Amino acid sequence: MSSLTTTPSAATPAPPVATRGVRRPRLSGMIWLVWRQHRAAYWTLLAVTAIAVAWMLYQRAGLLDHLTAKGWPHSSPDTWTENISPYSAALTKASLGLGFIPILLGVFLGAPLLAGDLESGTAKLVTSQAAGPARWLAAKIGISALVVVVCTVALSFTFGRWWAPVSKQNTVLDWSSGPAFDNTGPVPVALALFTVLGGVAIGMVLRRTLLSMVVTFFFAAAVQVVWAHFRLDLGHVIRVTTDSGVDGGTPPLPTAAFEIDQSYVTSSGETLGWSTCVHAGSDKAVEACRQQKGIVGWAVDYLPITQMSGMQWLGASILFALTVAVTVFVFFWGRKRVV
Repeated sequence: MSSLTTTPSAATPAPPVATRGVRRPRLSGMIWLVWRQHRAAYWTLLAVTAIAVAWMLYQRAGLLDHLTAKGWPHSSPDTWTENISPYSAALTKASLGLGFIPILLGVFLGAPLLAGDLESGTAKLVTSQAAGPARWLAAKIGISALVVVVCTVALSFTFGRWWAPVSKQNTVLDWSSGPAFDNTGPVPVALALFTVLGGVAIGMVLRRTLLSMVVTFFFAAAVQVVWAHFRLDLGHVIRVTTDSGVDGGTPPLPTAAFEIDQSYVTSSGETLGWSTCVHAGSDKAVEACRQQKGIVGWAVDYLPITQMSGMQWLGASILFALTVAVTVFVFFWGRKRVV
């Protein structure tokens, strides 16, 4: 007898279910356009930063090996600073190189960022599409600023860690000098951002790439000069005095203190220049001159290293405020005159 129904001997396998591939986050729109346009500059900055960070970490390891072998940090500094010249020379060279970064970023990244598009007419084409000038400016400035911040933070942090074991030894790298002060903490970030945004503003106004780069170079150099002139004014000067006579010597200062000035102090608290009575003649005449003027000891003005961080953040805050002001100018100017 035949049957109209048959039972399968084995279960028929279910058809494979199509699975979607996991989509990776990808840039799109204006952000993708800006990154693609400037990707060579961005990747170059990131690659150079990675190489510099690796080199500084290697140098720091060598410095720590040298210091540890000399008994650091428990031995006297006179012991572990012996034969430290090669390591201090490497620190100095690195600090000088890092000091040029704000200028290079301003000239080669900030100045051409808008000037190139304005000169070639690309800005008019882009902003005439769905994206307006404000969105174009935001993408240009935002991505560039992010890359600058990432690179300068990495360099500042690594250099600070390298210098930290010998930061209280002014003979290695004085904390109050530009090579140390300007390359650690928030200062490199603030200087770089201000210089880059200044270059962007110059390029937007001049609308010529080469001319903008030249003008930005002088602008960045002027920023460095002004910053160096007012750097120490960010601190609060401390004065220490003695009243045991001039021959007793100047008062001792804290470790790594930066001495600003020495002067004589009188019994009334008045200060006189250290050259007072120098030309009086013989030693007896000089002593008589000091007694006549009421000089009783020394007065020394200095800045302690403990103020370094506060000085850096105060200066960086001023630079950040200036950067915000320049950014606002770029947006107000660019929304109407970018094309």
